[in-house]
Amino acid sequence: MSDELFPSGPWTGFYNYSPQDKHRMDLDLTFAGGKMSGDGNDDVGRFAISGQYDVKSLECWWTKTYTGAHSVFYRGFREGKGIWGTWEITPHSHGGFHIWPEGMPDPTGSHLTEQADLPQAVEESESRELVTAPTA
Repeated sequence: MSDELFPSGPWTGFYNYSPQDKHRMDLDLTFAGGKMSGDGNDDVGRFAISGQYDVKSLECWWTKTYTGAHSVFYRGFREGKGIWGTWEITPHSHGGFHIWPEGMPDPTGSHLTEQADLPQAVEESESRELVTAPTA
């Protein structure tokens, strides 16, 4: 395996609470020597990324920390259609995500747009169930 599967640069994608609930993310990621870092923004605000990736297992995990606010833990898997997996703030506040290198067509077949409404508060998300991206 090669680090080519983890290209540094702009990435785009979404996080969600349910399959129909996509919230766009734009990221600028750097992958080097098993470490990943970067920054980006979404409908919650600006954030920093700090984590790791493994070219053998194709697994990656990182923390997304919003400026002056909370952090979100991500765990994902790299395959031909980007990185997909789950995010979690607390055991009761979690969902799915899918990101891919910018310039690659949306592998989910949908067209990403900015959400007009802000997501519900974290404490209101306790009733949401875990959602993971499809494997193929």
